[in-house]
Amino acid sequence: MFRYIVKRILLLIPILLGVSAIIFALKTFTPGDPARQILGNNATEEQVNAKREELGLNDPVIVQYISYIGGVCRGDFGDSYRTGESVLSEIMPRLVTSAKITLGAVAIGAFLGILLGIISALKKYTWVDSLVLVISMFFQSVPEFVVALVLIMIFAVNFHLLPATGLSSVAGYILPMSCIGLSSVASYTRITRSSMLEVLGEDYIRTARAKGQAENNITFHHALRNAMIPVAQSIGTSLGNSIGGAMVLETVFSVPGVGKYITDSITQRNYPSVLGGALIIAIVLVIVNLLVDVSFVLIDPRLKTTIMAPSKKRSPKKAAA
Repeated sequence: MFRYIVKRILLLIPILLGVSAIIFALKTFTPGDPARQILGNNATEEQVNAKREELGLNDPVIVQYISYIGGVCRGDFGDSYRTGESVLSEIMPRLVTSAKITLGAVAIGAFLGILLGIISALKKYTWVDSLVLVISMFFQSVPEFVVALVLIMIFAVNFHLLPATGLSSVAGYILPMSCIGLSSVASYTRITRSSMLEVLGEDYIRTARAKGQAENNITFHHALRNAMIPVAQSIGTSLGNSIGGAMVLETVFSVPGVGKYITDSITQRNYPSVLGGALIIAIVLVIVNLLVDVSFVLIDPRLKTTIMAPSKKRSPKKAAA
């Protein structure tokens, strides 16, 4: 297990290098002068050139890139062009906000998806089963920003129950979490339904029914516990997708998270903030995926042999045979 974790952590290095290289390449071909934007249109050419020299923008791109990566290795993601503050200090509180929204969205999506999946499995091949699948597929098919606009129109504009933007109160988290969570309901529903149907057909379930146990006890005590293994794995996998969805909807709901921070930085040509935000998101995604893989082994020990076993090359004799 330790070797596997170390191997996954080492994979973080090429990922971060790739993300940073892509953003540096885009920065090179993006029109506009950050120094001019910082100083304003009234600044003289001498002032702009001095600012570019201060920021290191006159250096070759490869020199800028190596210098930046060296700073990242020391925990320095640069300073914001707009505020002059450390990018890391600006992102960390926003990262906490994004994490709250992501975890809440996963909880909402998992709760609704598991509930609908159980209902669909118990009512298989009935109109209830068809209705559940249609509802879940609807939320998966409709883009998240469309669902966001509809929910804003209903709950914020028409009924004035929830705030449309901002996080001035706890109620401000409800709409962003709901939008992201609803998009994953279909996946949880399908997995729960298929897993429940498979478990309900096992011999030990038929034995429990033959012994006269109550149907609710069979469903929730025997079947549901075993059916939750693939569902738990799906919940972990969807964390990464939920982080991406949160970045999009943070702009729609004006949530002060990492997604909105990166979006605003792009429009302001604030390259250190864009690059720092992208790298931190990449680090978070790699760590989340690592924790998810480790949790899979804890949930289902049978996966340990699959993950930990070294790949064996086929010998020429066996391959010829």
